Amino acid sequence: MEKQTLGQKICELRKGKNMTQLELANKLNITDKAVSKWERDISCPDINTFPKLAEILGVSVDELLQANLSGKENSEKKDAFDMVLKAVPLAMSVAVIILTLIDQLYWEDAATLLGIAVLAFSIKNFREK
Repeated sequence: MEKQTLGQKICELRKGKNMTQLELANKLNITDKAVSKWERDISCPDINTFPKLAEILGVSVDELLQANLSGKENSEKKDAFDMVLKAVPLAMSVAVIILTLIDQLYWEDAATLLGIAVLAFSIKNFREK
């Protein structure tokens, strides 16, 4: 089961208290637009807001922070990291071939470059499991 984002957690807890975004916002002295942004994982509450938010929602700050704080941003970082893991083996292999063709590569350097390629390939395959 995928972990809830902070926004999903706030929304669920707020609705569990039968509270509107405006009511929650008024209790925190902020705008309902800010609450809406939190719940859509566009932004996060200010660190100083967490204790009051947790109190209003009837949970501990720790429980709120157990949520996946990055949501969509985390997914984008994962996609970028996966793309790098796909590109590194190819780049290292091409470097070895080109440097070998122009006679500018020692076998120790080739082993290092190919080792990096194998490591990246292994990490990529491990993450896909």
